[in-house]
Amino acid sequence: MKNWHKLKTIVKIHSKWLTLFGESWTDEHDNELEYWRIEKADSVIILPIWNHSIILPPKNFRVGVNTCTLDFPGGRIEESKKHQEMVTKILERELGVNSETIYTIKPQNQEGWLINSSFSNQKLYGFVAEIADDSSIPKERIGSIFPNTRDGIQTLLGKLNCLQCRAVLLEWLRFQDTNLLK
Repeated sequence: MKNWHKLKTIVKIHSKWLTLFGESWTDEHDNELEYWRIEKADSVIILPIWNHSIILPPKNFRVGVNTCTLDFPGGRIEESKKHQEMVTKILERELGVNSETIYTIKPQNQEGWLINSSFSNQKLYGFVAEIADDSSIPKERIGSIFPNTRDGIQTLLGKLNCLQCRAVLLEWLRFQDTNLLK
């Protein structure tokens, strides 16, 4: 079987957020195909647990869907930063959490999950961060609180539209008390 081969780059547009490529390829049957793809930095999404509850920042406007969405804290991984460093930075930025009050940061995956492999090279790294119960989080930084109970998790799943956030939540649930999903 013949491998795919790139014939040429039609267009390349670079910004600080991503690089967009339009390319011409031949497939294993020598068909010429046009493909569009992006390259962008990997990202982290954090499931924050505080006082036996999952907390989320206030909804943010998302240009891609033209609405505000409920999301876990997250962001791009900066080139010079380690994944775990980004977790503390993002929790401070989005929830006002002091890094000294985060007592555990657990990675969910060592190799990133492919976000959209037909269009992007971006990978997602999921983390669970447990924040000390006695820590103070500014009220204006908390958008929603869902108790770590079966009903709380079901309510959160009913409101969470972000597929990447749902993946992080469901991965965390795989290792929790099975009654949380029933």
